[in-house]
Amino acid sequence: MHDFMMNALDWLSGLGYFGIALGLMLEVIPSEIVLGYGGYMISNGTIGFAGAVVAGTIGGTLAQLFLYWLGYLGGRPVLEKYGKFLLINKHHLEVSERWFEQYGAGVIFSARFIPVVRHAISIPAGIAGMSAIKFTFYTVAAMIPWTVFFLYLGIVLGENWSGIKDVARPYIIPLSIIALGAGAVYLLAARKKNKD
Repeated sequence: MHDFMMNALDWLSGLGYFGIALGLMLEVIPSEIVLGYGGYMISNGTIGFAGAVVAGTIGGTLAQLFLYWLGYLGGRPVLEKYGKFLLINKHHLEVSERWFEQYGAGVIFSARFIPVVRHAISIPAGIAGMSAIKFTFYTVAAMIPWTVFFLYLGIVLGENWSGIKDVARPYIIPLSIIALGAGAVYLLAARKKNKD
């Protein structure tokens, strides 16, 4: 698996910014690894930071829009049948559906920082018929800090970029807590608005 990942990253790096976007769109390699490698490419002068942020945000958003439209057009039966090919199992789908039902549209932003539901949350948003514009807005809003964070770590690590998951681990839990807090604030504000 390691050899496959390294070969894929070498190939993607030859595509520059498009390689970062494509790597995030395909999700064969975890986004943290693709962005960490992107940070390494920035550190050695192969690409620029601003372009990498744009590419990462676009690629990550397109990947989630694909899942959103799959849920919107195909519904749960299609995802239960073919989800395994997208590395999304029935448990991930059920957890994501519960989160979406409980927290509503705001969870699209906060769930992006939480393992397990991060990718699968797009599916119940599509199944529920959430506005595509609203979905895209929340997804882009979450992809920007996610992209910046892992590109920055890749820059700092330089040639040691492959250890990015270990370096990022202590930050993921606080990010998840902040994201959940933001989601809770959104939920309370939405409920208050509905009561008024």
